[in-house]
Amino acid sequence: MRIAIASDHAAIELKAELREYLIGLGHEVADLGPETADRVDYPDFGYKLAAAVADGTVERGVALCGSGIGISIAVNRNPACRCALVSEPLSAALSREHNDANCIAMGARLTGVDMAKSCLDAFLSTPFAGGRHTGRVEKLSHPTC
Repeated sequence: MRIAIASDHAAIELKAELREYLIGLGHEVADLGPETADRVDYPDFGYKLAAAVADGTVERGVALCGSGIGISIAVNRNPACRCALVSEPLSAALSREHNDANCIAMGARLTGVDMAKSCLDAFLSTPFAGGRHTGRVEKLSHPTC
């Protein structure tokens, strides 16, 4: 699978760990930055990740910042993205099964490396259930109100 990963300065170490983990699993990983721990603005990297998912450059995205909140908001500004903030594997799996999430966000200050890897495993291995969830997911990108 082609996966993009991006972070802010607070999550640079978690990003490096997860990038190597994903590569070790056989995925093609696009690291969208940043490259150093110098202070950056998370929206810039969230928007970059969202664009890569939206244009089909990658199939899934992994967004990281200190809490995961800010970067998930930035990713979700793109109507093609459904980014779920997760902190444990069940929410990661449900984000795929019920919401067809194509991105997940995690907080480096709140989620340890091993838990983040477990979240990734659940996110990447869980299929979208479709059925009754399909219409709801379509409304996420095409609101009727």
